[in-house]
Amino acid sequence: MTQTISLFADVQNIYYTCRQEFGRHFNYRALWNEFSQGREVHTAVAYAIDRGDAGQMNFQRILKELGFHVRLKPYIQRRDGSAKGDWDVGITIDLVDAAPASDIIVLLSGDGDFDLALERARKDGAQCWVVGVEALTARSLIDAADRFIPIDERLLLPASGK
Repeated sequence: MTQTISLFADVQNIYYTCRQEFGRHFNYRALWNEFSQGREVHTAVAYAIDRGDAGQMNFQRILKELGFHVRLKPYIQRRDGSAKGDWDVGITIDLVDAAPASDIIVLLSGDGDFDLALERARKDGAQCWVVGVEALTARSLIDAADRFIPIDERLLLPASGK
């Protein structure tokens, strides 16, 4: 019987942690190829902030071509200069909803706020895997996962200019 897998990508978290730790971008195609191999993808959602620029729209197109459903929230700049655009509640709800129909839940994030969501998904029988930048992933999230997959060379795009 083929395993079912659901992928949930916290795009902002992965973008900023990969940039901070490696100075490079995450390779969503490599992730898709590695984790969908021999498995049926039940659901795949990438959660992002919409700034409306051409580069971002091209990135979203690539995610859709891979098979991700892209969910967007508008980028909101507050008067004090801070920004808002957080998908934590949406990711949590979708992840927990997908758990009963998934053998494996894969969460791309380093955000410790998701540790309880993984514990809840496990109650529905799903294995919970976390993909993140090891040095920047919350210990509570790593501990809540059945498997932690650190982002390394195989999941990064080549450095610019090479």
